[in-house]
Amino acid sequence: MRSSRSRVRAGLALAAALPLAAGALALGTPTALAAQAGPGPHDRQALAGTKPLWATPSADRGTADASEKVTARVYLAGRDARGLADYARAVSDPSSASYGKYLTARQAKERFGATKAQIAGVTGWLTSSGLKVTGTNDHYVTVTGDAAAARKAFGTELHRYVKDGRTYHAPSTTASVPASLDGAVLTVVGLNDAPRLAKHRETLPGPSAAFRNAGPFSTYYGSNVNKSLPSAYGSHAPYAIKGYTGKQLRAAYGAKNFTGKGVTIAITDAYASPTIAQDVQQYAKRNGDKSWSKGQYSQVLPADWTHTGEKECDAAGWYGEETLDIEAAHAVAPDAGIVYVAGKSCQDDDLIDALHKIVDGRLADIVSNSWGDVESNETPDVAAAYDQVFQTGAVEGIGFYFSSGDDGDNVAKHGTKQADTPANSPWVTSVGGTSLAVGKGDKYLWETGWGTHKAELSKDGLSWEGSVFTGGAGGGTSKIHQQPFYQRGVVPDALAKANGSTPMRVGPDIAAVADSSTGFLVGQTQTFPDGSVKYDEYRIGGTSLAAPVIAGVQALAQQARHGVPIGFANPAIYDRYGTAAYHDVTDHPLGKGQGIGVVRVDYKNSVDAKDGLVTTLRSLGGDSSLSAVPGYDDVTGVGTPGDSYVTSYVPGHRR
Repeated sequence: MRSSRSRVRAGLALAAALPLAAGALALGTPTALAAQAGPGPHDRQALAGTKPLWATPSADRGTADASEKVTARVYLAGRDARGLADYARAVSDPSSASYGKYLTARQAKERFGATKAQIAGVTGWLTSSGLKVTGTNDHYVTVTGDAAAARKAFGTELHRYVKDGRTYHAPSTTASVPASLDGAVLTVVGLNDAPRLAKHRETLPGPSAAFRNAGPFSTYYGSNVNKSLPSAYGSHAPYAIKGYTGKQLRAAYGAKNFTGKGVTIAITDAYASPTIAQDVQQYAKRNGDKSWSKGQYSQVLPADWTHTGEKECDAAGWYGEETLDIEAAHAVAPDAGIVYVAGKSCQDDDLIDALHKIVDGRLADIVSNSWGDVESNETPDVAAAYDQVFQTGAVEGIGFYFSSGDDGDNVAKHGTKQADTPANSPWVTSVGGTSLAVGKGDKYLWETGWGTHKAELSKDGLSWEGSVFTGGAGGGTSKIHQQPFYQRGVVPDALAKANGSTPMRVGPDIAAVADSSTGFLVGQTQTFPDGSVKYDEYRIGGTSLAAPVIAGVQALAQQARHGVPIGFANPAIYDRYGTAAYHDVTDHPLGKGQGIGVVRVDYKNSVDAKDGLVTTLRSLGGDSSLSAVPGYDDVTGVGTPGDSYVTSYVPGHRR
């Protein structure tokens, strides 16, 4: 799930203000940024990625008016951006002598944070350029002013460019800063005023629009089969389950007796559900989850909310996302602490602020994020700001997990084959999705890569008609980030070099259940057509489900590791590739060419049977142009956690 932009993701690049090697030494240079920077005056330092890729000559509509308003954030590079990236890799790599030697939040700030002198120098330069400083903290300086002052400060004119049928201002050349600042500036965000919103993964009903599943249901995969319906793939398909519970997911992914005790999971989304506390307690009580103990759940909320309108962020739409994330994480790791850290809007700036709070206060070990956007909407300046947070978290032993997307290769929805962000960042764990079959006695049966097609029951009830792609796990090859070290030797060249001769970052890294037809049961307070506001339950999915499930599994693994944080997990995840730690998921677990489907019955009006029912066959394992195959693939990554995944983190365990 994602926000009104069906996203809330965004993030990618590496340190920009310093020589690009700050990120390049650790995980590979983003070639698009390096090419864009170009040479600059000797007394200026280029900020790579500040001219967006969509600001092309053909879209240029001329110079912006000198009085046009500009609001920007100038992100600070800190004492040692290059060293931050290097140390983040070293503490995360099991083959490094520094593996696991994390810093405290205070140590990280003292070693890599911005100095008072750097902040003062940046503030003085901005003020002398005619910009008004409106806020300052350890991470950035915010300014307002006009295009003329921005040109003086950043050495570039602002032009008007057409993007998606609308006109925005953006730098006509790469922005730069005085060399005398000596690398104090990481990047500047806001010189282009195109919307920068994030979206939750799958559209969920908020309190303003109730949603229910109709049924009939299966209680486990295959438990309820209607043989009067047309057959599919040589047999009669079972009804979709009502929604998996924590007990079933824990069994499927090897939880054993681990519960996440002593581990804290942070969850970020925009806004905050006013009924979340009572909803999660009631859900746990009704569905066999362990009751929440006093202090186990907490919230960190901003002082106010912004951009709450339907056309911008749709605040109510985020409540369902928050509910799913918290209930799923608790279901898998029932003793883990959970802290919800809210962004005051779905704007990238506000989500970055939420992530900063987690890192600055070392609020959690694991951070689950079910939001994002497509890579073509990502701007390298914002990406650099995200990656700085991820790198700082890595040196503190904090791991970030992002849902990989819900639209497969994105061609059907966005017209271009591409990955999602921030899941494309080399510094986060991208979580893909599967369709999951849990059988009688909570037995793991199989998984396919999540990719669903829908066919409706014919009017005469004798056949299934049509086949429409309804969603699938995001994945694919980044056009921006080069291949990180941990993917070498695992990701096939056919994927890594899909866009050219240079190996690039491919996602996802790992996967879990995501298909809404084999999804998770959630409970949420909603508003019904008669005006009543009450708690109800429904089945939902998306990689918004997969991300908190994997976050929960990682909490179990950290407990198995005697509480030692796993931190940035990708090197350890790939280190286990090819072992019994994973289910190696394919699109055809029952045999080559053998299709699989489930029957779903839905209310036409999403609430009750007053307007009738719709019966459909949901075919599984067909994700756009992406495929789940033996070994690493661009739907499920290295696979899903197997029966021995959690115990593989027990010290001394031999995989």
